[in-house]
Amino acid sequence: MTRGEQARHWEHPALPGVDLLHARYIRHTFPRHAHDGFVIAAVTSGVEGIGLPGGAERAGAGSVVLINPETPHSAYAGAEEGWAYRVLYPSPQVVTAVAAELSLPRGTPSFTTTVLHDPGTARMIADVHAAAERDNALAADSCLRLLLARLLARHGSGPGAARGGAGGGPTLAARARELLLARLTHPPGLEALAAELGTSPFALLRAFRSAYGLPPHAWLTGERVRAARRLLDAGVAPAAVATAVGFTDQPHLNRHFTRIVGVPPGAYQRERKNVQDVAAGPS
Repeated sequence: MTRGEQARHWEHPALPGVDLLHARYIRHTFPRHAHDGFVIAAVTSGVEGIGLPGGAERAGAGSVVLINPETPHSAYAGAEEGWAYRVLYPSPQVVTAVAAELSLPRGTPSFTTTVLHDPGTARMIADVHAAAERDNALAADSCLRLLLARLLARHGSGPGAARGGAGGGPTLAARARELLLARLTHPPGLEALAAELGTSPFALLRAFRSAYGLPPHAWLTGERVRAARRLLDAGVAPAAVATAVGFTDQPHLNRHFTRIVGVPPGAYQRERKNVQDVAAGPS
């Protein structure tokens, strides 16, 4: 990381299904990627720039950033001093459970806005972090549920329509996705993949981008990072993880993991081990 940058990506036993990130970035940029869960962030200083399918947005101090699952986006410094923020990454299951308690329509809800200036909600995000950092399990869980209920009531909608255009595009993209997942470590080239699916490379590329917001190679990198996180969570050494998910070596893993997750794989795994040790208790 650049001098002056710092980041902690972690989880707390009282908040299963929720990752936390507390970071300050100056030059670090997150390439276009997507999460399998929600992103709920409070910018505490500076300005964050967010690249979205509909264009770029800026979030200054006191702003809240809401990004739905599988929404491709990038993040970067929107001002010379960079930005600092606290982020929650709740899984769809966590948000859906709260929505069900509120008697909202069945299925995974979504947020209808991306950036809002709402210092009150931003403080609620910080409260979740603060409670987790103090190891106050009751407060952390309570603050999280109050936050999600507020956001869903003010900015939530029912389950969204499936992405993708008309015709066979979404089906073609889904088939390509399944093949790439099955061959995560040794994926075919675009031309070979298109031939296997009985289409042209350009048609496949267009269908995939329409369905998932990313070209196949960028999407595949994100999936490899997700797979790497699962292995790191299980205690596999970073060097072994790199080859297991299809990266050429550990530096290759480190580069992409840090760009997408915001911290190096070693630091990420150390935080996970600390949580597991706390959860296990004294022997």
